[in-house]
Amino acid sequence: MKVLVVGGGGREHALCWKISQSPIVERTYCALGNAGISRHAECLDIDVGDFDSLAQFVKKESVDLTVVGPEQPLCEGITDFFEKEGLLIFGPSKAAAELEGSKIFSKDLMKKYGIPTGEYFVFTDMEQAIAKAGETEPPFVVKADGLAAGKGVIICHSHKEGEDAVRSMMERGAFGEAGAKVVIEEFLTGEEASFFAFTDGENILPLEPSQDHKPIFDGDKGPNTGGMGAYTPAPVVDDRLRQRIIDEVMIPTVRAMKSERRTYRGILYAGLMIKDNDLKVLEFNCRFGDPEAQPLLMKMESDIVPILYSIARGEMNTDPIEWKDGFCVCVVMASRGYPGSYDKGVELKKLKDFKDTRETVIFHAGTTFSGDKFVTSGGRVLGVTSLGNTIEESIQGAYKAVDSISDQNLIYRTDIGKKALLRIGC
Repeated sequence: MKVLVVGGGGREHALCWKISQSPIVERTYCALGNAGISRHAECLDIDVGDFDSLAQFVKKESVDLTVVGPEQPLCEGITDFFEKEGLLIFGPSKAAAELEGSKIFSKDLMKKYGIPTGEYFVFTDMEQAIAKAGETEPPFVVKADGLAAGKGVIICHSHKEGEDAVRSMMERGAFGEAGAKVVIEEFLTGEEASFFAFTDGENILPLEPSQDHKPIFDGDKGPNTGGMGAYTPAPVVDDRLRQRIIDEVMIPTVRAMKSERRTYRGILYAGLMIKDNDLKVLEFNCRFGDPEAQPLLMKMESDIVPILYSIARGEMNTDPIEWKDGFCVCVVMASRGYPGSYDKGVELKKLKDFKDTRETVIFHAGTTFSGDKFVTSGGRVLGVTSLGNTIEESIQGAYKAVDSISDQNLIYRTDIGKKALLRIGC
C-alpha cells in the first residue's frame, strides 16, 4: 500500500512516522514535508494547495490513500476535489470543514443543537463590535471568524484591549479575510483539554484525552501560539467526564453535521474548557492537533492505517484503539521571537547528534536542509516527545532531550505536564 501525507509540520511528521510503521504500507510520501519527515517518507515539491498536481501524482504513482494534515487545504476543498477524481482521501469535505473554517458557523451549530458552549455575539460591522466590546465586562474574548493558524483568539482584560483587538482584525487586517467577521465571546475559566475522535459520519472512535499549551510563556502567560507542548492522557478528563464528552459533544456534533447535510468524515477535534465537572466547547477543529498529534500517535499501539483507510472508504471499523501504558509528553522548541518575527535559516548544530529511541522521538515542524545541515524554516521548529511509565518519567525524558539539543536560538516552555502532576498529586 502507498500513502501520501499532505502537509509539512510536526503533526505531519508524526503521521508519517506512524504510517510508515504499518506492515501494510510499502511506501510513504509527503508534500511538502520537512527535513525530519524525509527520514520516514519521500518528500515531494508540491504545494499543499496545488490539488491538481497532488492528484496527478497520486494517479501516476498509484497511491492508495491520501491523508491530509493541515486545515487550510481541507477548508479549501481538497477532499471534494480528490473524490471527484475517484481518489481515496482521509479528511472532511469543504462543507464539513467549515466547522473549523468559520467560528460563526460552529457557534451557531452548537447553539442550534444544544452542544454546550459559551455565550457569543457575531459582528460584521466594526463599530458595532467596538460598541459591544465597550459594554462587555472584562475579561472577554475576541475571535476572528476564519482560519488564523491558531492565533486568531485574543483574550481582552479591558475595554481598550477589546477595541484594539477588534480594530486589529477588522480595520488593520491582522488575520486577513479571516478577521472580516468577528465573534465576541464569553471568557470561560477552568482547565483546557483536547478531545479527538475518528468518525465516518455515523460512528465515533475516541482517542485518549490530551492537553495543549497555547500561550508562549510558562504559566500560560503571553500571546497564544500554534501550541507550545502537549501530553496524553490528560488527568483533567477522568472516565466519567470522558463519557460525558462523547455523549454530550462528540456524538451530537456528528449527528448535527449529518442533519445539516454536511456529513463529517475524518478526525473531529474538540477544544474544551472544564471546570468543576462542567464542560463547554471552546472550538472545533477538522484535523489532528499540532502538537497533540505527536504524543497521541507515539502512544497509540494500534495500526493507524486501517482506521484512516476505512474512514476514507466510508466504513469505519469501530474496534477500540489500543494504547501503550503510561504517559507521553511533547515539548515544542520554537524560533526565538516566535510568535512574532523570527529568523529563518538558523543552523540547529546539536540536532544531528541526537538519535531517536523507542522512548523519545524528535518530530520536526519548521526545519529544512542547507546542504547536510539542519536549519530552521518556521516558528515552531521541533516537538521533543517522550514516553514514560509515569507523567514524571515522560516530562523528565522530554526535557533531557530538550537540554541535549538546546541553544540560544530556540525557546520553549519549562512547565509542560505540570498541570497533570498537580492533578495526580506528584
